[in-house]
Amino acid sequence: MRVLAISVHPDDETLGCGGTLLRHHAGGDSLFWLIVTQAYEPMWSADVIARKSAEVERVASAYAFEWVMRLGMPTARLDTVPQNDLIAPLRDAISEVRPEVVYVVHGGDVHTDHGVVFTATMSVLKPFYMARLGVHRILCYETLSSTDAAPILPGRQFMPVVYRDISSFIDRKIEIMSFYETEYQADPMPRGPASIRALARHRGATLGVDYAEAFMLIRDVE
Repeated sequence: MRVLAISVHPDDETLGCGGTLLRHHAGGDSLFWLIVTQAYEPMWSADVIARKSAEVERVASAYAFEWVMRLGMPTARLDTVPQNDLIAPLRDAISEVRPEVVYVVHGGDVHTDHGVVFTATMSVLKPFYMARLGVHRILCYETLSSTDAAPILPGRQFMPVVYRDISSFIDRKIEIMSFYETEYQADPMPRGPASIRALARHRGATLGVDYAEAFMLIRDVE
């Protein structure tokens, strides 16, 4: 099976579905990674931008992604990008990979970029387009410090219905998150190791397992 993880920012995929990606790889599935945004000068220094790029390379190797595409859109500024300028490269990437399963950020997150990418992805993956693109399933993942920080309004809540046991992969997930030295937070901040483990423990309790990740099922088409 071919699996595509769509990240707005590079660390989204580890926070939201890192354990599940490791589980996919252990099961023999092929992993692909699409990163929509990147840091830019003068908001970030050239040194920080280079460090972030190196982090992506290290993380890509850790997950054994077969393909990594960076769209290079300006981070925290996607609301200024015309929608078609985002939809077109997203469609091209998905057409190239033809993944059966797509993981994407939750559209109700507090981070504006996440909402923009979710909406663009849904435009590409309308039900009548999915089959021709090879996609059968779309799942949203939760991102610590973005999903949990959103206002508690009906249209923005993360309501999971799909769970994956990641008990065998939680330690590796946390280790990979530490590779993001420019994004990693110490405890008790949301992206610290204790918070990552606590959320996975909470989701695991739903299944009666040690650790799990949870997802919203957006669409399943066969």
